[in-house]
Amino acid sequence: MLFTTIIKTSLNNLRGQKTRSFLTMLGIIIGISSIIIITSVVAGAQSLITNQLGSIGVNLVGVLAGSSDEDGPPTAALGIIITSLKDEDTEAISKLPHVIAASSYVSAIDTLNWDNQKTTVSIYGVSPDYPALADSKLDQGFFFTEENKKEMANVVVIGSQIKQDLFSEINPLGEKIKIKNNKFTVIGVMKPQGSSGFQNVDNMVFLPISTAQKKVLGIDHIGYLRARIDSKENIDQTVEEMKILLRQRHHLSDEKQDDFTVRSMTEAMNSLNKVTSALQFFLIAIISVSLIVGGIGIMNIMLASVKERIKEIGLRKSIGAKEKDILKQFLIETLVITGCGAIIGILIGIIISFIIAQIVKQLGYDWNFSITLFSIFLSCLFASAIGLIFGLYPAKKAAHLNPIEAIRYE
Repeated sequence: MLFTTIIKTSLNNLRGQKTRSFLTMLGIIIGISSIIIITSVVAGAQSLITNQLGSIGVNLVGVLAGSSDEDGPPTAALGIIITSLKDEDTEAISKLPHVIAASSYVSAIDTLNWDNQKTTVSIYGVSPDYPALADSKLDQGFFFTEENKKEMANVVVIGSQIKQDLFSEINPLGEKIKIKNNKFTVIGVMKPQGSSGFQNVDNMVFLPISTAQKKVLGIDHIGYLRARIDSKENIDQTVEEMKILLRQRHHLSDEKQDDFTVRSMTEAMNSLNKVTSALQFFLIAIISVSLIVGGIGIMNIMLASVKERIKEIGLRKSIGAKEKDILKQFLIETLVITGCGAIIGILIGIIISFIIAQIVKQLGYDWNFSITLFSIFLSCLFASAIGLIFGLYPAKKAAHLNPIEAIRYE
């Protein structure tokens, strides 16, 4: 039989048994669409991570308290409180040759009170260098100064969302707000910035680091620090200089004793991308089980098809069809079923991935809709493999039928 004839015959068989054919393809459709969705979601998540971290700045270097393995998270990231980092470390780092801005950070979530109104906000104690470090600008007033920090002044700069929620049309500058039992004077309002690094900057309150430490949190250490480097080319050099400086300040003689972790933004992005890629392959491995189940379903249906068409096979062999012709026919029929399932699965996967991307964008995240050639290639590869592997046994069974017994089969 000609190849085109076999294809037409296969399609006619599919059309003749529409419900059975659809149920046969269902496992393949679910498996293939799942592969497309997972690869698309992972690609979208990676774009979200890249965009969010990129919005902070690729020439940033962070220092967290606690040691870590080369690729592992710092101790502080596991929720363990480490008190080794001080604001004085930040001041020393800010004086390194290629550091153009540096800031200490402490944070808390607390209630802000003004004129009988309350709202829950993120409170950040930062250094005066924060606007230059975060590339943020003020809409009103000014940011606190080094003098404010030394005096532990009760001054705050609020995000644009807080101004809108609490003060509406009232000018907030000079107003007194209350955090815990302390009153603070509003000296500035940040320009709207939206989400940055997975945080809503517009719903933050900024205090001088010393004020936040002593009057709000009651601590003398910092959570972490960040430094902006003048160019990408100087990041690696500055990271090493930071490590040497911190070892000197913390009286550490060996890098194995490090009580801090220095990471550049590039390293953070690479680490997160490794995690998402590993998760992608793990999920695809799980989904491959559904494809195997789908393949078993195809094999069972093709065995049933062989049994139904025993007389047809006997007649073809009696008029000259060879075993390889019968084998080819049933293998191609299986591939047609898996191919149709793969096409439907790819289309469904693309549609669902697009819907997910639109929903995430509506939630305010910088999420890219992405369908990779890798996912389509992988889907086609899986479909072809399933068709060949699970279609081979029924095809051989059909090819090896005795034509005389087949013709006499009832």
